[in-house]
Amino acid sequence: MPYHLRFGEADPLRIRFAVSPLWETHSAVRVLARPEKQGYHLPWMRRIAGAARELDLRPLHLLMPLRGHNPDFLYPPPLGPAAAFEDEIRAVRETDPALALDDFARALAETPGAADTAEGRRLLADPAGAVERLAELLRAVWEALIAPEWPRLRALLEADVAYHSRRLAEGGLERLLGELHPAFDWASETATLRVDYPGEHDRPLDGQGLVLMPSVFTWPDVVSGFDPPWQPTVVYPARGIGGLWSEPRDRTPEALARLLGPVRADVLCALAEPMGTTALAHLLGRAPSSVSSHLSVLRDAGLLTSRRYGHQVLYERTPLGIALSQPETE
Repeated sequence: MPYHLRFGEADPLRIRFAVSPLWETHSAVRVLARPEKQGYHLPWMRRIAGAARELDLRPLHLLMPLRGHNPDFLYPPPLGPAAAFEDEIRAVRETDPALALDDFARALAETPGAADTAEGRRLLADPAGAVERLAELLRAVWEALIAPEWPRLRALLEADVAYHSRRLAEGGLERLLGELHPAFDWASETATLRVDYPGEHDRPLDGQGLVLMPSVFTWPDVVSGFDPPWQPTVVYPARGIGGLWSEPRDRTPEALARLLGPVRADVLCALAEPMGTTALAHLLGRAPSSVSSHLSVLRDAGLLTSRRYGHQVLYERTPLGIALSQPETE
């Protein structure tokens, strides 16, 4: 059965986007265990292969059944639009052991024999200790596998949020939900979001609204089903992950580099999605002041536009900039 998220009168006013480093950390662990999810992430996997071998990920993998319940407390929906990893992992550590025990039991029951393994028995016998061990393991995964790549990941996730926020402003909730993912189906007559996802979940939002969270490592799936006390949340694949791990130089046509200069051409071609100066500087490995100067020139030349989104200015290519930055053809 699909999931049903039922909106009340106030819920459309409480739609918000969020980005979660903890969710990406947890989802990256899942990718490492599932070859069918690795296609877009092979460059990253090659880079982190040595560090991943140093981590014992079996306790986390045991709590990741192919279908069914996963412990929500390990990746609770973030309270703000851009949570810090330290704040999120602190919330994991503060989990009530009784809630953790229930989550463990439900997740282990999804995989025959999981509760009878040595690690399964350990989780169930000492949920408070297990919460602390899992939090430390997630921290180790974050530091070794995700934090070095976070500027790149965050830039893509924030670009997705900026794009869909604009779509929401332009076309309203029905248009937004219709575009996020093919698994979404908005029924306006019943104010219900239907998510085509294995399992059963029917939840009235009850004025809490809905968190929409783009993810890099969730591709190609959507994820929902967060139970109370967690806020209703839907995780969907972020736009643009096909070019996530390619380097800017790989995307820059040689002729464009000769025309604009290699650095300025790299800046233009890196803006496949709207992006701020700091994120773009991280992606290109250059000083923000240098990137800012090139952005200004490209904007003045009519190749970029800029607009304010929250606390930052986002740059994106104009139709002319898009045309110039297309890959070369034979």
